[in-house]
Amino acid sequence: MDKEKIKCTISYDGSGFSGFQIQPRKRTVHGELERALKKMHKGEPIRIQASGRTDTGVHAVEQVIHFTSPFQLPEGNWKKALNTLLPNDLYIHRVEKVAMSFHARYDALAKEYRYFVLNKKEVDVFQQNYVYQFPYTLDIERIQKACSHFEGTHDFTTFSSAKSTIKGKKIRTLHKVQCIEEGEHIVFIFHGDGFLYHMVRIITGVLLDIGQGRLDPDVIPLLFEKRDRQKVGATIPSQGLYLWKVLYP
Repeated sequence: MDKEKIKCTISYDGSGFSGFQIQPRKRTVHGELERALKKMHKGEPIRIQASGRTDTGVHAVEQVIHFTSPFQLPEGNWKKALNTLLPNDLYIHRVEKVAMSFHARYDALAKEYRYFVLNKKEVDVFQQNYVYQFPYTLDIERIQKACSHFEGTHDFTTFSSAKSTIKGKKIRTLHKVQCIEEGEHIVFIFHGDGFLYHMVRIITGVLLDIGQGRLDPDVIPLLFEKRDRQKVGATIPSQGLYLWKVLYP
C-alpha cells in the first residue's frame, strides 16, 4: 500500500510537559503525539520527526512535525481525528500532505523564538507559567543597542549551554534580534538559521543584565571572542520562551 507523508503545524502549552523529546515515565509532546497516532492506526507505532526539541516548560506557537502513514485521508480528517485524541494543551492547527522527501528538521530554513518578560514588582500568579517575572528597573534603550551586536554570523559558544552535545564550532546566524516594550511586558525576538542549547535563554539573561546596567552593551563582541560560557550569567527560566514559527522553502 502506498504511504503518504503528513506535515502538521502544532502548538502546545509547555507547562504540563517534560519537554518535547520522549522520556521514560514522563509526559512529553512527542509521547502524546505518537500515542494518538498509535490509537488511530489500531496499535501500529507511527514515528514522528520534529523541526527540533523544546525543553521542559517551553511553549510552541508553531512547531512542525512530520510522519508517514498508510492511511489515505483528506487533510481535514487528519486534523479532526488527531485533535479528538490529543490532550487539550496540545493542538494541531494545519495538516498538509507533502513530498516523501520532506523533512521537518532538515528542510527548515529558519526559526523564530520569542521570550516574554513581565517587568513589574508584584507577582502575577496567573502569568507565572507563561512569562519570566522580572521585578527590576530596565533601560530598554541599552538593551536595544546590545541587540544589534547579536545580529549576523558569530560563534555562540559563550551563549550556549556547556552541556550542549553539538560537536565542532558553534557558529550560527541571527537575522533579527529585537527587544520590544509593550506596557509591563517586554518581548525579545530572535530570528535565525539555527539555535544552540539554551542559547535564547542565555542571551536574554545577558540582555537583562545590560538593561540593569550590570554589563555594557558594547561588551558583546568581546564575549563572542572569549568563547567561554562562564563569562556570562545563569540561564534564565524556561516558561517565558516560545518557539514562534518555523520557516520552510
